[in-house]
Amino acid sequence: MPETIFEALRESHARQRSLIRKLVRAKPGPDRVSLFSRLRIELAAHEAAEERFLYVPMLMDDRGLHPSRDALADHHKMDDLVEKMQTPRHSGRHWTATLAKLSDELHEHLREEERSFFQMAGKILTESQKTVLAKKYRKDFAVMERRLIEGG
Repeated sequence: MPETIFEALRESHARQRSLIRKLVRAKPGPDRVSLFSRLRIELAAHEAAEERFLYVPMLMDDRGLHPSRDALADHHKMDDLVEKMQTPRHSGRHWTATLAKLSDELHEHLREEERSFFQMAGKILTESQKTVLAKKYRKDFAVMERRLIEGG
């Protein structure tokens, strides 16, 4: 059975959960900086591809309009938090408080997406759309990830 968009997204969700858990436990230093960079790139590549290949098709259906807007707003909130965390040292009370907020936002967003948004999308999208969107998502994710790694 061909992969669907939901399986591709869940794979990235698992990486995000793993990275944020490791980052929350990491002590200040090179490991924390590296984990933050990996999480930042994963989130940015995932969001860009997910918005193009899940949210846009969902916005085209009345049933998907409000949930897609909510999900886009979640992405925006997380982007703002990540931006606030882009400091030279990745340490201090303010940084760790922002990290805790990002962790909460991320876990809540992923939970909501997997428990309700995907179910609604599954009813709206056709089987062929689900597999075509998975391929497009993976390709776009890889291009975006490469760009972000090269760009720093």
